[in-house]
Amino acid sequence: MPLRLLHPIVLLSALFVYASFAFAQDGEAPQSPPTTEPPMTMVRMAEIIRAIDPDAQAAGNAIQFVIDDIPLFVVADPIADRMRAMVPIRSAEGLATDELMRLMQANFDTALDARYAVAQGRLWGVFIHPLSPLEKDQLLSAFVQTINVARSYGQTYSGGALSYGGGDSNGIYQELLKELQELGEEI
Repeated sequence: MPLRLLHPIVLLSALFVYASFAFAQDGEAPQSPPTTEPPMTMVRMAEIIRAIDPDAQAAGNAIQFVIDDIPLFVVADPIADRMRAMVPIRSAEGLATDELMRLMQANFDTALDARYAVAQGRLWGVFIHPLSPLEKDQLLSAFVQTINVARSYGQTYSGGALSYGGGDSNGIYQELLKELQELGEEI
């Protein structure tokens, strides 16, 4: 008998029932591992970014800086507890339907935690996350992934933090992440 995929609603319903049953058995919700880092704030994020680029420019809740000649913009809203890291890629004008389809496919499988997005007439590489639970290494990974979706646009469309296969890409991406981690070692 061929293997068939479950309808998404059936799968989600089954997961909900399983989670409800598991919760009822324990009587308490599963605990997340304790965090050893303080909550991410605008000040802490700015310190991490300035360790990477001392020339970073802050304006309100936004910080603009450069990594490997690629401009990054980080915008945060502490009240909404959200942040986003963004890299401009190109004008959105003239994006063909097949290109938009490829971007959506990459958002599903190769862009990882970064995403391709269109706003203000531009195509962007974007990483969006709640602000306060964001850990330093997650922030650094966000920068690497948004840079990589910009660099790999038109080619592999990859966030690059993970690589499946025996190529050279994973080593290159891991080296950039390690460099960023070392710059902010004390933060």
